[in-house]
Amino acid sequence: MRYRLAQPLKNAHGTTIEQRGWLLKLSNQAGDIGWGEVLPPLVQWHNCAAAIGRLGLQLELEQLELQLPLLPGALAFGLGLALAELQGLCEGWLEAPPSAWLLPAGAAAIPALENALNAASTPITVKWKVATQAEATEKQLLKELLELLPTTGRLRLDANAGWDQNSADRWVEYLGHEPRLEWLEQPLPPGEHQGLLRLARLLPIALDESLRDPAGIPPGWCGWRVHKPALEGDPRPLLQALTGGAAKIMISTAFGTGISNRFLAHLAALQIKGPTPCAPGLAPGWGPEGALASANPEKVWEAAGEA
Repeated sequence: MRYRLAQPLKNAHGTTIEQRGWLLKLSNQAGDIGWGEVLPPLVQWHNCAAAIGRLGLQLELEQLELQLPLLPGALAFGLGLALAELQGLCEGWLEAPPSAWLLPAGAAAIPALENALNAASTPITVKWKVATQAEATEKQLLKELLELLPTTGRLRLDANAGWDQNSADRWVEYLGHEPRLEWLEQPLPPGEHQGLLRLARLLPIALDESLRDPAGIPPGWCGWRVHKPALEGDPRPLLQALTGGAAKIMISTAFGTGISNRFLAHLAALQIKGPTPCAPGLAPGWGPEGALASANPEKVWEAAGEA
């Protein structure tokens, strides 16, 4: 399965122009079907392909469950998602609440925000990728964005671990009196535990890359966690946590098809009912269109075969 994003996605690590992966169809002896999707980052691509080959076409459930923790995160997600459906854990799929709007990096954010404001029917939340251009340029663009953003709007800035401590300090000082700021997302690399904790005492901070990095989250972290389930392994523990009312979790997309997106919608709907509701990061307008975006897995499967 492969498709191009609606526009190039630029962040502190580079630019992504397309998404590719595998769709999974698991069945049991009763003929029930569970659908999954594997969306590996480039560093996992060959490992995922090799692991799929080793698993084969038939596997006992007990064996598969033992293998899941050993697999690359993206593959474990796809298989865990299919198992969740087979096990009835997602019975009664829930619809997604209104999402935050993902703005492109750089000057393209200005017309994108104008379009989002025209399309939004509720108080708007926007997310903007930073650490992609000179600091002075981005601060000037941010000033223009804030002039457009209504007083009821909410702003998330995502540095994708692209700042050092000095840069983060300057941004924190710059944003210190902005009431519409919801959080800074991953301002420092995951290993900078003390720096992240210090910043979190000054402004709301959310962690993203830290959730998937060997360095992990700082001990005692109490702030927001931005989960990209499609990259994090078996999603059933996260599903269980949100069903039980876990707090300060935001669900974010990895730009998959309707198969993974219906699961993200379900998670986001659970989160919005929890103790700390917030807009999910489902990036409306960035993903696939047509049948690949369908919430009907059969249609996605057929469309992927024709692509």
